[in-house]
Amino acid sequence: MRAKRSLLGVTGVLVCTLMAVFATGPAQAATASGPRTSNHAQAAAAVSPTISPSTTVSYRTDDQTFTCGPGNLCLEVWDPTVSKWKIFYLYTCNRYYLSNWYGNGYYLNKQTGSVTSYLYDANGNVLRAFSPPQVGDQNWDPVWSVRNC
Repeated sequence: MRAKRSLLGVTGVLVCTLMAVFATGPAQAATASGPRTSNHAQAAAAVSPTISPSTTVSYRTDDQTFTCGPGNLCLEVWDPTVSKWKIFYLYTCNRYYLSNWYGNGYYLNKQTGSVTSYLYDANGNVLRAFSPPQVGDQNWDPVWSVRNC
């Protein structure tokens, strides 16, 4: 009888210890990295880049090309969730807000007329202003919003 109680006691302690380790493991890892104070998620989290309001999107691999139709401002950013370039087609005049845009990408301005597009930082300061036709590379890290008109 005594051996059964000891075995049950040891098993109970082991189970409780393992539960405590597994329960606190992820929480400690989350606190170690700390919350980010921006509206951009951490790149390591592998979150797909988005834009608001939403627009038409397409994807391409490094060996593919894409067409940016007349009247569009096309923005290209790497999407780590699918390991492809994600292209956003901004046609309607608006201010678009970016989420989870990291690293270098591209823009292609095929808008018509004498329109100027703007890239803004977190404080609303203009980072870049450009008119069509123009193509360029862009570090998306500091860009929080885009106005295509």
